[in-house]
Amino acid sequence: MNLSMDYQCIIVYTIITILPPSQPLEHSQTLLLQELATQHPEHAGRGCFSWIKRCVKRAVAAYLRALNLSPNNAVVHGNLACVYYEQGLIDLAIDTYRRAIELQPNFPDAYCNLANALKEKGQVSEAEECYNTALRLCPTHADSLNNLANIKREQGFVEEATRLYLKALEVFPEFAAAHSNLASVLQQQGKLNEALMHYKEAIRIQPTFADAYSNMGNTLKEMQDVQGALQCYSRAIQINPAFADAHSNLASIHKDSGNIPEAIQSYRTALKLKPDFPDAYCNLAHCLQIVCDWTDYDIRMKRLVAIVGEQLEKNRLPSVHPHHSMLYPLSHEFRKAIAARHANLCLEKIHVLHKPPYKYPKDQAPLLHGMSGSGGRLRIGYVSSDFGNHPTSHLMQSIPGLHDRSSVEVFCYALSPDDGTTFRSKIAREAEHFVDLSQIPCNGKAADRINSDGIHVLVNMNGYTKGARNEIFALRPAPIQVMWLGYPGTSGASFMDYLITDEVTSPLSLAHQYTERLAYMPHTFFVGDHKQMFPHLKERVILMDKQLAAKKEVPDNVAVINATDLSPIMEHTDVKEIRETVAAPGTVSSTTAAAVSAAVASSSLTVRDHVDVPHIPVSRQHAPASPIEISLKVAELPTTTPIETMIASGQTQTSVNGVVVANGLALTTAGGGANCRAATGEEAPRSIVITTRQQYGLPDDAVVYCNFNQLYKIDPLTLQMWVNILKHVPNAVLWLLRFPAVGETNVQAAAQRLGLPPGKILFSNVAAKEEHVRRGQLADVCLDTPLCNGHTTSMDVLWTGTPVVTLPGETLASRVAASQLATLGCPELIARTRQEYQEIAIRLGTDREYLKSVRARVWCARSESPLFDCGAYAKGMEGLFHAMWKRYFGGQKPDHITCLANCKRRIRLER
Repeated sequence: MNLSMDYQCIIVYTIITILPPSQPLEHSQTLLLQELATQHPEHAGRGCFSWIKRCVKRAVAAYLRALNLSPNNAVVHGNLACVYYEQGLIDLAIDTYRRAIELQPNFPDAYCNLANALKEKGQVSEAEECYNTALRLCPTHADSLNNLANIKREQGFVEEATRLYLKALEVFPEFAAAHSNLASVLQQQGKLNEALMHYKEAIRIQPTFADAYSNMGNTLKEMQDVQGALQCYSRAIQINPAFADAHSNLASIHKDSGNIPEAIQSYRTALKLKPDFPDAYCNLAHCLQIVCDWTDYDIRMKRLVAIVGEQLEKNRLPSVHPHHSMLYPLSHEFRKAIAARHANLCLEKIHVLHKPPYKYPKDQAPLLHGMSGSGGRLRIGYVSSDFGNHPTSHLMQSIPGLHDRSSVEVFCYALSPDDGTTFRSKIAREAEHFVDLSQIPCNGKAADRINSDGIHVLVNMNGYTKGARNEIFALRPAPIQVMWLGYPGTSGASFMDYLITDEVTSPLSLAHQYTERLAYMPHTFFVGDHKQMFPHLKERVILMDKQLAAKKEVPDNVAVINATDLSPIMEHTDVKEIRETVAAPGTVSSTTAAAVSAAVASSSLTVRDHVDVPHIPVSRQHAPASPIEISLKVAELPTTTPIETMIASGQTQTSVNGVVVANGLALTTAGGGANCRAATGEEAPRSIVITTRQQYGLPDDAVVYCNFNQLYKIDPLTLQMWVNILKHVPNAVLWLLRFPAVGETNVQAAAQRLGLPPGKILFSNVAAKEEHVRRGQLADVCLDTPLCNGHTTSMDVLWTGTPVVTLPGETLASRVAASQLATLGCPELIARTRQEYQEIAIRLGTDREYLKSVRARVWCARSESPLFDCGAYAKGMEGLFHAMWKRYFGGQKPDHITCLANCKRRIRLER
């Protein structure tokens, strides 16, 4: 079973139909077989198996007649028991097998089949004893070897299972089920090529072996051969249309390919065929979450929680993946236990390697931070599959090169091949050492390499995300192992010591959620490389029609020009600097609060009374009271018609007073070259780029709320809050992404059921990275998703100067935006209740002066606060690494590290 829980691996047990013995038949048996042959000559000579399948009831009657003639015939009892087993009459089958054994104690086939029936009843110990008895009677009993191997595998004794499968194949090389089962064990161990070979053997022997086809599809999927997997699942279903597991596996392919409607249909087919199918149910629930299909939402959540609870109680691998657990109303203990089960899978996989524990010689250890003398540097190893075009690299690509080489020695271990992007090359170039572990597929050898490099602190940047190789960490190649950035939750793993976080994201009052010790960064644990990646968004010029500029207030987010060098525009157009002083953001006014409170109270929204938000560094009651000066550079054009025409006609560029400006929609990944690299964010655009509301169908005069997260982060309560906000802000719209496109219809329908008029929620397509960030300038306010915050997305929006309103919960994933806003110095945007979330958002939409003040604060804080300061961030990490090493070097166990955060608070108080 793979870690994503998206597909099913079938273990095949063999059930033996006991044919008459080779010795001369008794008269009664001869009469019976003659009667069967006479009545059904098409089955003559084919034994009784075909007869059992086609005429079960008549077979039972025939066997009972035979027993009337020969009541002590063990073989007939054994075959009758097989018929009962096939009918699902397990208790009757068990009694009949026992009678056969009583009559003929030296009967390995009967012991094997009795074991199958006992296992079906959950009596695993008794089943194991019967298989062993069969093997004592006949050491080469291939079916018992195979079936006992299945039990050993389920008990976690993978090596013993492998030995038994191989023994069964040694006895009977053409044993298709044993080939398939051995392949599934090899797949579990990561030996995919060997697994594939045995699946192919199973299918060669038995061309209509649907289970083998389905399992081979799982292997091919893990090998990234999507088409091959698709063909295998389809063939399995063609062979057996009622094969629920194959339908579920096919659904997983559709899901991973983004074909969510097809995935939903296949999961529903699987559940129709097998209603008690936890994996299919939970994966269907996730698909429905992705497309915002909230039909019977509360019932679905209740059943999902019950499924997880039952699986944890029975010590089974839960059907909810750790990365999805924050989306559901699970307890912290359940989420932690889900992660722990997956961590234990990693331990099981490495057990078969028989590697002795690594040694970490202290004579090679660096001196403690701040000590004089000649000591080595602290060696830090970053491990990630996302060194390339991935949000993780977008955030941290500068960190390896910003570390102080006199203090630390940085190693980056890539788990994925080079994707040819500048993200990859920048990290490879600036890290002191860069090692491509994708060329070392064996986890044991990869861990050997890390250990041989003498790493002191090994950083896990994947957790349970795609491409992870947590088995490397399970081998403990380094004395200190740390979770950081890439996975928003606990690992649940005994082999991970620390989780790098901060006092807002993971307050000590919530430390029980984590198996790791918490290591606090001085500010937020989140990092953004936006200064380096998007330098053209540091400044902006507002574009206005000269005639309109004289008649109305100048908006800063209707038409915006960005470039790394704005001087051509400044020199060739009439640019004016408009300065305005506005009051600093304060608390919600009593009038606004009362009005919003009344509106909320009269709505059908369930309001959560309180959300714990401890340790917000700046109290909203003591926010700076000094006025804020707003400065806007405005290019006043005689007419904006050429720009409007360019956008309407889809032209890539136009001329403004002789200066060429590019249509912001024209920066795409098509065609390659500099334009493609600019679109992906690999380099800043070389052109002057214009971004307007017209490009996205947004009204120029509307209050535009936005959220650019994937739609799965929205839940019914969140949409209900958003609808309530839109109802109470005149001329407001909500701007969302088709992420995925099939979710748009469901969101619109749900909003209209809540009484929102059509046209109030607007959708845009998903865009390449640079456009995705740049167009955030056009919104007035971003409304965060409380269930799971915008993490990278919130950083993207804040970099454009657009404020984010958030409501932290208790999970790490729900508190990241609060941490970002606290670091930015905007705690007034952090709500404590659902009611307050709405109050903040509505005030921003109805109090123009307040909105301008908040937007001005966010714009200035981008460069003045630590939020986008990667240099300071790298220094903070080094402080944590040295604190971790100090404890280890002193013989102390890992413990929470809060000293850097405490120091930060003392410095702020002194000021």
